Amino acid sequence: MTGCRHPNVHFHFTPTSASWLNQVEIWFGIFTRKTLNGASFQSTEQLTQAIKAFVKHYNKTAAPFVWRKREVRGAQLRNTIVNLYN
Repeated sequence: MTGCRHPNVHFHFTPTSASWLNQVEIWFGIFTRKTLNGASFQSTEQLTQAIKAFVKHYNKTAAPFVWRKREVRGAQLRNTIVNLYN
């Protein structure tokens, strides 16, 4: 888009098959499973340290998420519809 020269406006293009929010949700799911499940923190400082340790460890091998459109076949679609009714 041309013509937008506002300093606070930045355009970001996201994948057509998934929004960036889906990617963030996946990341927070990984974070929750590996850091928060079953954890107990005595202070916000302790929680902050756990978050920073996870991010530091995760970033060592971080790679972009690869999005694939999954093909849905007839039986899978029927099962999904049946599950929605239950």
